[in-house]
Amino acid sequence: MKILAIETATDACSASLLIDDQCYTKFELAPRRHTQLILPQIEQVLAEADINQHALDAIAFGCGPGAFTGLRIAAGVTQGLALAADIPAIAVSTLASIAQAAYQQYQLEKCYVALDARMDQVYWGEYQVSNNYVALKGTEKVTSPDDLQRSNEDGFAGIGSGWQVYQQALMDQVKATTSPVFQDIYPSAEQIAWLAAPKFLLGDFLYSDGVQPVYLRNKVAQTLIERGK
Repeated sequence: MKILAIETATDACSASLLIDDQCYTKFELAPRRHTQLILPQIEQVLAEADINQHALDAIAFGCGPGAFTGLRIAAGVTQGLALAADIPAIAVSTLASIAQAAYQQYQLEKCYVALDARMDQVYWGEYQVSNNYVALKGTEKVTSPDDLQRSNEDGFAGIGSGWQVYQQALMDQVKATTSPVFQDIYPSAEQIAWLAAPKFLLGDFLYSDGVQPVYLRNKVAQTLIERGK
């Protein structure tokens, strides 16, 4: 199984190629440089594995939520490559990839993932590991840190950029149910690829015309009145 994966939903830009149990990855923190980086990163991982795009079984992408421009880049590149190579595409949640990274890097099995969504909001998801892969509890949402509705279980770790921006508000909401906070875990194409593999085996994929970002909201910015101006 050969799955190419890309992730551009946050300041991190990455491409990864999963071949069976081996992963080739290029990753860089590069705000506003995703359009310059993502295609060269794809070329680099394909070259390292000595294959071309026509040998791929599928292309996976971080479908969001995240920065609107970054999501459109990932969707556009995925559509183009899937169409050119005549292969399916696999949509993977950006929040899930962060939770998977937390599990693989720190063995965190229960996570509250919060990404800064601007406008005094966070993208929020609760994840728990099952059979070495994270699974979503409930639904992903965009919400004010003061309006969270969460499970009542203990032992969840807080992860993602939202905890850096809104840590006190989030901690007030989750109270004693949260263990240490990890603010510096970014989504990566490596985790997108790992999470895409079981989806591919189950036939949970799209074709190029069905590739769409998941925004969770349609509003990009606050009005002057909402900002108090």
